[in-house]
Amino acid sequence: MTTDDLRGPGRIVLLTTTHRVAPGLLSWPAWQELRDADLVLCRDAGHPQLPYVKDAGVPVETRDPSAADLVAACAGDRTVVVLASAEGEPRLTEELAALAGSGRATALPSLELLPGSYDLPGARLLDLVQVMDRIRAECPWASTQTSAEIARYGIEEVYELVEAIEAGDVAEIREELGDVLLQVVFHARIAAEDPERPFDIDDVAAGIVAKLVRRHPHVFGDARAETAEDVKALWFAAKAAEKRRDSVTDGVPLSQPGLALAAKLAARARRAGLPAPPEPAGTGADDYGYRLLALAAEAEAAGTDPETALRTAARTYRDTLRAAERGER
Repeated sequence: MTTDDLRGPGRIVLLTTTHRVAPGLLSWPAWQELRDADLVLCRDAGHPQLPYVKDAGVPVETRDPSAADLVAACAGDRTVVVLASAEGEPRLTEELAALAGSGRATALPSLELLPGSYDLPGARLLDLVQVMDRIRAECPWASTQTSAEIARYGIEEVYELVEAIEAGDVAEIREELGDVLLQVVFHARIAAEDPERPFDIDDVAAGIVAKLVRRHPHVFGDARAETAEDVKALWFAAKAAEKRRDSVTDGVPLSQPGLALAAKLAARARRAGLPAPPEPAGTGADDYGYRLLALAAEAEAAGTDPETALRTAARTYRDTLRAAERGER
């Protein structure tokens, strides 16, 4: 028995990092382990952290060790740090487990997993941006599209999201949210190539962050809001100050569904103290339109979204028709 054998089997530290954090931004415990280690190994010569670890004066051996190699390197109570892949070196841990189960090693070093850096909430959005960048660069279809050409897909995806929400299908909601998010990233990626007024996804995010902060002075400022109605009042006041519109109808998209358009106009008029929709005057097509307009305004004033209400009623009617076709009551 050697002196090293008496000192114990040592430690193996698998140091994991994420590619979604800037290389070199490691935690303090990670740097401590790297500097105190008897040996630092990395099997991937292209590991993004490798240059920064070396620049910090930590010697690193670049090779692909086996489990037996690591056990031998730990003899004498030494610590070996493995600069691991994001997956945590599953092959290596499987080999160590197999070695422990074989009975060939009487004393194995302890195995510790140390996250040197980790994803913050929202970090996977960086993956989406990177994937979209590559698709835009390499896909024959995506690389030629314009925002005008793909606008219709955004409308379709939003409708599919609304349908999933109304159906209460959680899995479908998650998927459709992803599809809507893709449209946002796709449009921003196209806009980044505009030769005159380019912007990218970071500009989009920065814009909405600034807007949310401005319109929530009760959260980010000194304003007070005790109720939901107080919040709405602050929101509309901030919006009015930003937009400086000449008419309450400015900014209402006319391409939205008819009932939604009617409700939006009625809400703007009601808040401004302007007249309600006129009473129907005849029996022609215009009369039906005014009747629908008046009904949409009535629903909006009562706190009901007429578009959602009609969709719900239509869905119930559809189910009734299907039951009738099957001969059910």
